[in-house]
Amino acid sequence: MLSVISPAKTLDFETPATTDQVTQPDFLPQSQALVDILRDYSPQQLSDLMGISDKLAGLNAARFAEWQPPFTLETAKPAAQAFQGDVYTGLEAETFSTEENRFAQQHLRILSGLYGLLRPLDLIQAYRLEMGTKLPNPAGKDLYAYWKPTLTDALNGAIIASGSDVLVNLASNEYFKAVDAKKLNARVITPVFKDEKNGKVKIISFYAKKARGLMSAWIIRQKLNDPDGLKAFDVAGYRFDPAASEGNTLVFTRREADRPG
Repeated sequence: MLSVISPAKTLDFETPATTDQVTQPDFLPQSQALVDILRDYSPQQLSDLMGISDKLAGLNAARFAEWQPPFTLETAKPAAQAFQGDVYTGLEAETFSTEENRFAQQHLRILSGLYGLLRPLDLIQAYRLEMGTKLPNPAGKDLYAYWKPTLTDALNGAIIASGSDVLVNLASNEYFKAVDAKKLNARVITPVFKDEKNGKVKIISFYAKKARGLMSAWIIRQKLNDPDGLKAFDVAGYRFDPAASEGNTLVFTRREADRPG
């Protein structure tokens, strides 16, 4: 069973990694080609392209100028520990044991606008490039055109290597659109997380993102490779809701009273 999650805009390259068992991303040549395109953009052009502030644009122009593989622990950090934000608050990859890192390396993937597909221990350097960015490239008008065939083939290979024909989609819509789901040789299961608020149960983005990370970590710690086992997920107050679930969409709900502090 393989799980996929989205990356995060927030990064932490200040805190040292908690493991030295690291790998290089599989698609560095494709990443290099994108960096070469982006190096021709001025900070103002990057600001317009990405919809970011002048300050952030200047920072990322400098990052692209300095981007240089192959990576080392002195110049980069494992992806699952470098990304911060709600999903990664739930994942807590920095707490994984050696055995959990080994399992995660085979059973978890991170979709990325710059790196394509990352394993948790793949080293990355700091960047900003969301999958939805309309960056013209030799494959088409945006990053979806650039990455879709590569990501679909890579995920099919990773699904086989995981020992199960199931993909657990814990990524956002923006990122999972970069995969041609119809060409995946897998059953795609999509967990949905809903919270009670003012008597109504609905998706609350902040909580749902963290829950995706919590489930990713739970799968890793349980070494789960059976999709039926997903229904036993009971972390942070969430419970499987069979009445709200249908087919390959598994709904997990949490009462307001069960929400931690």
